[in-house]
Amino acid sequence: MERPDMIVLDEFCASHHVEISFVLSLEEHGLIETIIVDETPCVSGNDLSKLEKIMRLHQELNINTEGIDAISILLKRIENMQNEIIELRNKLNFYEENL
Repeated sequence: MERPDMIVLDEFCASHHVEISFVLSLEEHGLIETIIVDETPCVSGNDLSKLEKIMRLHQELNINTEGIDAISILLKRIENMQNEIIELRNKLNFYEENL
């Protein structure tokens, strides 16, 4: 039985024309997380946009799982640095306003 916040992996793979083994290899690399619901592998609705981005990288740019893993690591680092820059700018603005 499919829960509203879960997408059945077989249906996702069929609609995106990709083998389920590819999606399971993404899970092995820690890129996504699958959940078993009533003996059926599913993907959380929260991970759907991430999975769709990964599928575009794979299908449109022909990037393999290892490349997607490397890209994900780099994108996460960029996101962390952007957050740090925002935090530092906020601190700087605070100190400049209180001088």
